[in-house]
Amino acid sequence: MSTAATAEQTVVVEDVGPSRKRLTITIPGDAVTDQLETSLATVAAEAQVPGFRRGRVPRNLIEKRFGQLVRTEAKNQLVASAYSQAIERHKLRVIGEPDGGEALKNLELRSGEPVTFSVEVEVVPEFDLPDFSSIEVLKPDLRVSDEAVAHQIERLRLNEGTLESQPQAAPGDYCIGKGVMRDMSGNVVLELDGAVIQVPTPEKKGKGAILGLLVEDFGQQIGLPKAEDKLKVRAKGPENHEDARIRGQDVEIEFDVQRVERIIPATMEQLLSRAGFADEAQLRESVQLQMSQRVMIEQQALMRQQIAAKLVDSVKMDLPENITGGQAKRNIERARMEMMYRGMDPSEVEQRLAELRASSRETAIRELKLFFILAKVAEQMNVQVTEQEVGGRVAQIASERGVRADELWQELIKNNQLQVIAQQVREHKTLDAILAKARVKEVSAEEFEKAMRKKAAG
Repeated sequence: MSTAATAEQTVVVEDVGPSRKRLTITIPGDAVTDQLETSLATVAAEAQVPGFRRGRVPRNLIEKRFGQLVRTEAKNQLVASAYSQAIERHKLRVIGEPDGGEALKNLELRSGEPVTFSVEVEVVPEFDLPDFSSIEVLKPDLRVSDEAVAHQIERLRLNEGTLESQPQAAPGDYCIGKGVMRDMSGNVVLELDGAVIQVPTPEKKGKGAILGLLVEDFGQQIGLPKAEDKLKVRAKGPENHEDARIRGQDVEIEFDVQRVERIIPATMEQLLSRAGFADEAQLRESVQLQMSQRVMIEQQALMRQQIAAKLVDSVKMDLPENITGGQAKRNIERARMEMMYRGMDPSEVEQRLAELRASSRETAIRELKLFFILAKVAEQMNVQVTEQEVGGRVAQIASERGVRADELWQELIKNNQLQVIAQQVREHKTLDAILAKARVKEVSAEEFEKAMRKKAAG
């Protein structure tokens, strides 16, 4: 426990849980009086009362009519200022918003009397970093096979294909419509026009995603829908969902099917014509080159994953007990950008995100732990990110998605995701800086797969 006092206020800081502090702040009576007077003057200057000019309303009338507003405004100002000063004075690195509970909500100010309130905050945990030179990383020798090129060409045929309306869905077809998610009390949690679901294909064994939730028996619940069908899907919100309202809660999703679409792949001739290639050999050569560049990204990503896993396994820290919605959302957005960077198909990205939401609490905790570790390493190594680096990453993702870089830039700004890109670049640079200090061993792709399977088996 630590205590700090100034002429303005007294602050007592106590540990009340893993990476959680309680701040008890006392504000002296003269400061309360000054703030009440300031808030009263502010209200008086703007108050409009019949029979009086603005700013000329008698003080006793202001106090009678607007007394509660004045006290509420004064309390908000005092609490916010005192809290900010306490955080700065004690150099606390706070995560999320402070929790004052009902006591703070019911706090009343009286002129000339000191006021004391308490808030609890979660803070960045303290921990030691390992010796990076002791970390061993396997560098797989990845090659682009003929089978991989053929698979990518089939993917391009699908991307360049056309949608064909169907009277009834078959496995793999898409249903477009309106989705509404409600909790068991009937409250709307999410409503989305233009939502898309896919009827599970046999290899998915009935699993499917709807409105971002993974449903194990999705295929059984929806069957083979027709246009204008009204579907009802029961699901359970994952414990780590970014929306706290549905964590661990049963939900019901209504989906009005407006149309059923099937992707008809483009013919090879259509693909060659649209892509501007003279023949199939030229197309294969271009795909081979593009995939070779992607393999380099994948190789680097696999080494970063190893670094990340070993950091998380080796660093000991007391994490905050509550994984907030903001932290869960940050994990989802980080994962989304990572998959986009690695060139995954958009539909596969959404499926993986649904799986991530459904993952265990342990997975969410590991992601949060990694976030704190990389933030500390980046700070120690002074890792900086330039606007040019962010622009380059956006251009790279745009190329993978087949869209213009300026269009993607505007989309990211609109969705408040540009900061996620900057964070991704910073984390990648940090992991690469650690990798430069680690011991790297080159292995074949087969040896790498064997080592990863052995690690996964424990």
